[in-house]
Parts: sequence; structure tokens; C-alpha cells
Amino acid sequence: MADLRTWLAGARPRTLPAAVVPVVVGSGVAIGYGKFALGRAALALLVALALQVGVNFANDYSDGIRGTDEARVGPVRLVGSGLAQPGQVLAAAVGCFAVACAAGLALAAVTSWWLLLVGAAAVAAAWFYTGGSRPYGYRALGELSVFVFFGLAAVAGTAYVQMRTLTWLPWAAAAAIGLLACALLVINNLRDIPTDSKSGKRTLAVVLGDRRTRLLYTVCIAVPFCVVLALAPVRPLSLLALAALPLALAPVRLVRDGATGRTLIAALGQTGRLELAYGALLTLGLAIRL
Repeated sequence: MADLRTWLAGARPRTLPAAVVPVVVGSGVAIGYGKFALGRAALALLVALALQVGVNFANDYSDGIRGTDEARVGPVRLVGSGLAQPGQVLAAAVGCFAVACAAGLALAAVTSWWLLLVGAAAVAAAWFYTGGSRPYGYRALGELSVFVFFGLAAVAGTAYVQMRTLTWLPWAAAAAIGLLACALLVINNLRDIPTDSKSGKRTLAVVLGDRRTRLLYTVCIAVPFCVVLALAPVRPLSLLALAALPLALAPVRLVRDGATGRTLIAALGQTGRLELAYGALLTLGLAIRL
């Protein structure tokens, strides 16, 4: 039986910025329009965190029973390393999805019932990333899903449940955050190209190859800083997000210089910190109207 520390490691805490940041940014949009609702923001955050941890456990379970995690470098894999039984990890994933569904149901009850469709799509996307007979994560679609659900849906959805309407502003912010979330997956899959290729897991990194995946990572990091320039005419303080640019230098340098294996784990952590800093500064810039 794995201990609590092992389970926490299996939840992959370095990926949690991808869940927290979109909700914070979406709330920043709502604050800027004078429509912030703490209770709804808290429910949205609970949904996002539960989905993120749930997909991490579901990925651990599905990859573990397929044997694709047996020689993987990176964060602990509970099933692949034999630290926990597959059934236990599956139960943890289902439990997280249940929490997400309960919070989402409460959010839909006070906002709009059509949000249940978005929630159902998010849970399905979380499971079928590596679950089922034809997981889309094995077919180079993982980054697209992350962009949609941890970018567009999370940011714009958080803004919507508080504002009850949407403008172009949350969509623009959502695109920037979605790309940074994609960068986390890109660098993770870049690290795993050798093992994924051997196991038949055709991630986008495997399809693109090492060199083009490194270029893709750089693009995912660079474009969000261009987005804030586009936001500046309506939210001048969104330019504060440019102050996070120095945090991008170290991981981009590692990736461009050909870092592999465990060295990319450090770059993954740096990318998470970059997303946190960028998201916090962008939130401030969106929340304050001049």
C-alpha cells in the first residue's frame, strides 16, 4: 500500500498550475467587469483541480495497465512502478471525477444547466486521453484537448459563470493560458519521446519528432506574451504579464539546447512557475480598469 507522500507524488502536483491559473484569470476578467462572485469562482476552481488530479490518476492507470510506463523517466507512476494496485489508482481517478461532477452540478444549478454538457465533455476528455480502446492521447490530440479544456473552456467558463455573458476578452486571455498549459504537456511528451516511441504511444511529440517539438514548445511560450500586446488597448495593465518573461528564459534555453531525460523535469517545473507568474500578472492587469 502506497503511503500518503507517494499518492501525492502520483497526483503530479507540478501540473496543478494548469488547473489553478485558468480559473484565476477568468476571475480576473469578471473582476474587471465588476461581476466577481467568490462562491462560483471557488466551485470552478474545485472542478478544475479535481479534473486535473483525476486525469493524472486516470493516465497513470491506463498507461500502467498497458505497460507504457514501465521504463518512463519523470514523476512517479503508481501502477507502472508497482507502488499501488491498478484498482486503487482507478478508484482515485473516479473519486476525483465524482468531486468534479458534484462541484460542476452545483455550479450549473446556480448558473445554467447547459454547463453540464461542458462538464460531461471535460470528464470524457480526461478519461479517454489514455483510457478506452482508442485513446486520443496516443493519436497526437493531447495538446488540442489541453488547449480547449484548460484554456478556452476553463478561462471563458470561469468568466461566464460569474458574468453570465462573454465578450472577446476572456477568449483572448483563454488562448494565452491554453498555450502555456500546452507547453507543460509538450515538454512532458518531449521528455518521453524515446519510451513512447518504443511502446507505440504516438503523442504529438512522437509525430513531430524531437526538433519540431522543441520549436513547438518555444511557440507555446512566446505567443502568450504577444497576446498581452493585443490586450493592451483595452486593458493597458495586462502588459504587466510581460514581467514574467525572464522566467521563460531558463526553460526555453534548456529545451533549445537539447536537454533530455531528467533535465527536462526541471524545465517542466520552471514552465509551471512561469504559468503561475504570467497568470497572476495577467489577472491583475485584467482586473484593474484604467
